[in-house]
Amino acid sequence: MNTPSAAVKPVVISKQAEEVINGVVTQVVCTAFTDHILVVVTQYGKMGTLVSVTPNIVAGDLGKPTLTTKVLLGCDEPFIHVCAKNLVSFVSQESKNKPVLLAVALKDKNVDCIKTLKEVIKTCQVW
Repeated sequence: MNTPSAAVKPVVISKQAEEVINGVVTQVVCTAFTDHILVVVTQYGKMGTLVSVTPNIVAGDLGKPTLTTKVLLGCDEPFIHVCAKNLVSFVSQESKNKPVLLAVALKDKNVDCIKTLKEVIKTCQVW
């Protein structure tokens, strides 16, 4: 039986945005896979450090899950873990606690840049 093409949902959904933040061109791409969300944030035009952000859900706990970050590829430094949690914790929560893979390559690492990046990521919502 053939279904109309309008009823066929794409396997991978992706959105992207570009914004100048503090004078630096910044690109964001969000892609939803079946079991993960991929968020790429770059000011270098490359993926940079790849971080896994995984929610830890405790049975019977109604609060927000804690997040575990693990650098899979690239420089494992404290800033990356803090940045990852700040940038994509809401993505995991809004996607019903899906794990998030974050690829991040930033020139500008100040607090205002991170806040602006969160807003840009929200414009690329695919979850």
